[in-house]
Amino acid sequence: MDIPQLQIQTTKGFLELQITKPVQEIEQPRATVTQEQPAAILEMSTTRPQLSLDTTEARAEIDLKSVRRRIEEHAQNSKQVALEGIGRRAAEGQQMMKIENGGGNVFGELSKQNQPRQYASLGMRFVGNKSGVQMSFQPGSVDIQATPQKPVFDAQVNKPVHNYTPGKVSGQMNPYPSIQIDVKW
Repeated sequence: MDIPQLQIQTTKGFLELQITKPVQEIEQPRATVTQEQPAAILEMSTTRPQLSLDTTEARAEIDLKSVRRRIEEHAQNSKQVALEGIGRRAAEGQQMMKIENGGGNVFGELSKQNQPRQYASLGMRFVGNKSGVQMSFQPGSVDIQATPQKPVFDAQVNKPVHNYTPGKVSGQMNPYPSIQIDVKW
């Protein structure tokens, strides 16, 4: 008895894949930052110092008097000399009245009294005294007010730049698989 035989013949199939890789590009731009620091507000106020010097008395000591003061002193001195002259004339008049009473040599005594006076010799003297200068001082002051300003800060985040090209896969069978079955009797 003959048994039929099966003959199986196979051909392998090969799958050829063509792959295009995907491309992904990501770029993150830097953030845009604006920063500014305004200057502080500075306010200053000052009071000036004051120095007052009154040299009127010191100048008078070295005979540098004002016109007004000279006029006042001259008027006072003239008044005093006039009063002394009136008094002297009155006293001389009283002495002359005594002539009738046999009062001696009244005119000789009067002429001795009225002779020019002896002047004092010139001598050196130091003038000027710092105590004649009156001084007053009021110190000044400085007031400083500083007002700081807040910084101005602006940051803008930029979106990332994303480019994506998807990949492709294409397949092709070369050769196609096959099965051949033969029955032999």
